[in-house]
Amino acid sequence: MVTGLQGGSGSTIGPDRALYVTESAAGRITRVDPKTGATTTYASGLPTLIPEVGFGGPVDVAFLGRTAYVLVTLVGPEVGGSDVVGVYRVDGPDRFTVVADIGAFSIANPPATDFFVPSGVQYALQAYRGPLLVTDGHHNRVLRVTRDGQISELRAFGNIVPTGLDVRGRTIYMAQAGPSPTCPRTARWWRSGPTRPPSGTWPLAAACRWMWSSAPGIGCTPLSQGVFPPGNPVGSPALPNTGALVRAHRDGTVSVVIDRLNQPTSLEFIGKTAYVVTLGGEIWKLQGV
Repeated sequence: MVTGLQGGSGSTIGPDRALYVTESAAGRITRVDPKTGATTTYASGLPTLIPEVGFGGPVDVAFLGRTAYVLVTLVGPEVGGSDVVGVYRVDGPDRFTVVADIGAFSIANPPATDFFVPSGVQYALQAYRGPLLVTDGHHNRVLRVTRDGQISELRAFGNIVPTGLDVRGRTIYMAQAGPSPTCPRTARWWRSGPTRPPSGTWPLAAACRWMWSSAPGIGCTPLSQGVFPPGNPVGSPALPNTGALVRAHRDGTVSVVIDRLNQPTSLEFIGKTAYVVTLGGEIWKLQGV
C-alpha cells in the first residue's frame, strides 16, 4: 500500500482512525490514510536513527486522547548521539517536549540482567489506562510513564527480550523475542492483567526476532520478523523475506496467516484488515485476516 518510508518501525491507530508510523531515519511521524494509502507528515524534527548503530531514533508512537507521544531510543551520548532517550510529546508539526527522560532513569536504575548500553534499548510504546507502557528489550523490563514524566518499573524479567506491546481492556499482551543472543524456539507471547501474575505463555515460532504485537478480538496474532541467523551481531534484523503473521493458540500451537514478509516491524488492525509496516519502509495491507 505504501513504499518509500525512511526506516519503518512502530505504528498505531490514531483517534481519527488513520495509521501513524514512525520513520526512524527521517525523524518523523507519518499519517497514512488506511483506505487510499495517501501519506502526509504529521510531525518532523525528532532525533534520527544513528546509522552506525542501525536501530533507534523514533521507534514507536501512541496517543493519549488526541495527543501523540513518541518513543525515542539509542540517540544518547553513550552511542555517539547528543539527544534524550525517552518519551517525547508532540506539541505541533515540528515542536516536541521531552516528558520522560528514560535514558537518565535507566542509567540511575540499572537492571538486574546483563547490559552494555546503560540507557537501554526501548522498543514499544503503548497507552494503558492513563499512563504509557514502554518495553526495554535490552534491560528486560516494562516501564510505566505518566503524562507528567514520572517513570517507574512496572515489571522486570530475566533474559527474555521484551519487545511488542498491546492492550485489550485491562489485559496487557507483551511479545518476547527470547534470550539474547537470540535462540530459536524461545519467542513467546506473555499475557497479564494489571495486578495478577502472568496467566499464560504460548510458544510462537521456530525462529522469531523482534516480536511486535496485536491482539484483536479475532485472536492472538503476533508478528514474527523472521529467521535470525546465528553469529550475527546482537540487534541485527532478521533475514529478508522470512517474516510471518501467525495466530497463537492456547494449546501452544501456531498457524501461519501469511509468510514471506520482508522484515516486518509492527502490526495494526482496523476491523479484520491488518496493516504491516516493514523495516525497509513499506506498509502492506492484508484484507480479510
